[in-house]
Amino acid sequence: METWSRAEIGALGERLAVAHLEALGLRVLERNWRCRYGELDVIAADGSTVVFVEVKTRTSDAFGGVAQAVTPAKVRRLRRLAGVWLAQQRGSWAGVRIDVVGVRIGRTRVPELAHVRGVG
Repeated sequence: METWSRAEIGALGERLAVAHLEALGLRVLERNWRCRYGELDVIAADGSTVVFVEVKTRTSDAFGGVAQAVTPAKVRRLRRLAGVWLAQQRGSWAGVRIDVVGVRIGRTRVPELAHVRGVG
């Protein structure tokens, strides 16, 4: 694990998060969507609700858990990015939600996932 780059760890966490979301029945619309203001990790459909998912991958608890990873400033940024994405879409969604999926790699043999719905 120590030989992995941050980008590789992040990509692994994202793949695990997408598999988790799909197992819950969400349909992934986009991954790593970028605009001038930043990036959205995963955009998914949960029925008629569009879900913007921030994926946080950790190999230790040094920076805190999932709750600490998404600050009010981060939620504001995610909302702004979600608004830009929504403005570019045809049609509309019945609901909009921001979720966070925390992936903890390395403490146990199986990665641990924490899914927090509706953070902002």
